[in-house]
Amino acid sequence: MQAIQLDAVHQPVVLRDVPTPTPGPGEILVKLHAAALNHRDVWIQQGQYAGIALPCTLGADGAGEVAAWGPGVPAGAPGVGRSVVVYPGLRWGSEQRAQAKDFVVRGMPDPGTFAEYTVAAAEYVRPLPAHLSAAQGAALPLAGLTAYRAAFSRAQAQPGERVLVTGIGGGVAIVAAQLCVARGCEVWGTSGSDEKLARLPALGLRGGINYNADNWVKDLVKQAGGPFDVIIDSAAGAPFGALLDAAAPGGRIVFYGGTLGNIPQIPPGKVFWKQLSILGSSMGSMQDFDDLLALVEEKQIVPMVDEIFPLAEAEAALRRMEAGQQFGKIVLQMP
Repeated sequence: MQAIQLDAVHQPVVLRDVPTPTPGPGEILVKLHAAALNHRDVWIQQGQYAGIALPCTLGADGAGEVAAWGPGVPAGAPGVGRSVVVYPGLRWGSEQRAQAKDFVVRGMPDPGTFAEYTVAAAEYVRPLPAHLSAAQGAALPLAGLTAYRAAFSRAQAQPGERVLVTGIGGGVAIVAAQLCVARGCEVWGTSGSDEKLARLPALGLRGGINYNADNWVKDLVKQAGGPFDVIIDSAAGAPFGALLDAAAPGGRIVFYGGTLGNIPQIPPGKVFWKQLSILGSSMGSMQDFDDLLALVEEKQIVPMVDEIFPLAEAEAALRRMEAGQQFGKIVLQMP
């Protein structure tokens, strides 16, 4: 089979022929039709990720069809020919509140989804929601799982609450907004791109603002009719302080990344006097994944696909992600 592999950091990925995996006991062989990129893939390529072990096949997200069962796959698992989506992690563990120490994201060091086939334990393979194409399904797992856990398992966003999602444009932020809209929240967004902000109403958002504008917090709170019950962020860094001002009394600020680095200062008084909760979140459990898929199916949510590249053009796809040009998920299509 063909696979996209990274041999060393700061090097282009390469397309090469590798052995097609054979499903072992309790495993399912999935013929992948599409795989989606995540910033993690770029960070690994740039040497900015912990525990890098190369060479490896990149990719955490994949959708396709069941090609074969290994011995001992339990009854009730998706059968041969069934369209499926694959959980993007390994070994979350039995605790819902946090992942186990040996949890990893699929696609390094374990072989990932930038390939024509992948093997996964049957417990990690789920039917693809019937209304989604393979490309849309591939766009869902890591971004959707991260967004679902941040918004609902951690921040407990409720129908009717005001929700602010920062950095709209990336895959997690967009699907977080979509999920919260589907749950009946009043959702706003921020972006550094006016072009991206213009696309928010089509996703069901009430409005948004450019975070480069002066007094953006004051203006957005006025636009929204009040401060925000839930704020979902991935940037952290120095701008995090503005989120304390945007939060309503008793509000919850959840962040799932730190693209702008460490948070330099958090004035204690703004947190304790407003009774704020500051929450960390990352990826999600199998229960989160099942709940995500149920919500996507119930509300017929369609993940936003930015652009589809052939598998052989994975390097160009990675450069598009690195440039931050996307609105939604960048997807690779298998030959």
